[in-house]
Amino acid sequence: MIFDHIDNAARYESIGAGIAEAFRFLRAPGLETLASGRHEIGKNGLYAMVSEYATRPAEGARWEAHRRYTDIQYISSGSEAIGCQCVSRLKVVTPYEAEKDALFLEGTGSRLVLTPGFFAVFFPEDGHQPGLSATRPETVRKIVVKVPVK
Repeated sequence: MIFDHIDNAARYESIGAGIAEAFRFLRAPGLETLASGRHEIGKNGLYAMVSEYATRPAEGARWEAHRRYTDIQYISSGSEAIGCQCVSRLKVVTPYEAEKDALFLEGTGSRLVLTPGFFAVFFPEDGHQPGLSATRPETVRKIVVKVPVK
């Protein structure tokens, strides 16, 4: 897992071509005007999901993890807490479903608070619990770039 500000994203581009392409997309002009929904990025299977929603309390929130994609979760407005924990330290409650590229887990972990300009990278071994209220429910605009795992 990586937590940082978009101003430092170039530091992580050497991880792989998909990560570098994702950060170029997140630094491009016009990001704030993207419509909600799915946006294809290039031809390598990368895509971004733009969404706006209200954050919620952690009670009842599910942990998730993915195998086919690394998530780069970027906040463009509002603030959101995201739980984070190694998958190996969480208990599987719903086995991996390939068509959803998700498994769901339960347990406890740490929290990151993302505010505008901050991102978190979640690799397949990183469980995450997104969409949580940092202090109180509020509307956030978030862009999740899905980077295929090679």
